[in-house]
Amino acid sequence: MPEIVLEAQLGRDSGSRSSRRLRREGLVPGTVYGHGIDAVSVAVGARDLRNALSGEAGTNALLSLQAGSQTYLTLARELQRHPVRGGVTHVDFQIVRRDEIISAEIPVNLIGEAIEVQHGDGMVEQQLFSLPVRAFPADIPNFVELDISELTIGAFLRVADLRLPDAVTIDIDLEVTVAAGLPPRIEIVEVPEGEAALVADGEAPAAEGEAAPSGESSSDSSSDEG
Repeated sequence: MPEIVLEAQLGRDSGSRSSRRLRREGLVPGTVYGHGIDAVSVAVGARDLRNALSGEAGTNALLSLQAGSQTYLTLARELQRHPVRGGVTHVDFQIVRRDEIISAEIPVNLIGEAIEVQHGDGMVEQQLFSLPVRAFPADIPNFVELDISELTIGAFLRVADLRLPDAVTIDIDLEVTVAAGLPPRIEIVEVPEGEAALVADGEAPAAEGEAAPSGESSSDSSSDEG
């Protein structure tokens, strides 16, 4: 996985006032940490950071922070976002080494069409959307795909059915369900209590405007005959 170079400013002032000023200037405040170093305060361009994390690798992209005379190989972790606009307001950069195994989460993408499920008016339910894995930074896949073409109603596809490179290990129980073929949904119609009693006695309730069943007279008709 190639590195993405990001220019970073060192020595930013701490505090909310300073952070607001940086954001107005188009910068995102951040912190670099890991491997025993004291945490370093930095600021990176908001557009550069957005472009770096919008590729296929997402937050698993290797970021080479060029901070003055220092260069840090990092991954973006703990992104804080604005509750309304959604933009990144702060980011922690974790220092990594190419020769160490790290943990990451990659998206799970379903491919193919579950024809048997469709023909049975069922539906495919995806239950696992990201997969925790362990690998060297350069070996972390951008995503993993699961073919659901052979899925049938009542069947399941599990983590064990995923195919990953040998250099990647899965950090979750292999029996966890990824996708399931569900049967058609049955709509339950509530019947009023009085009508339910008639149905239980083998009598269907008369629809509005219909005559009462033969052998029975309505209260109105009996009063007219009297």
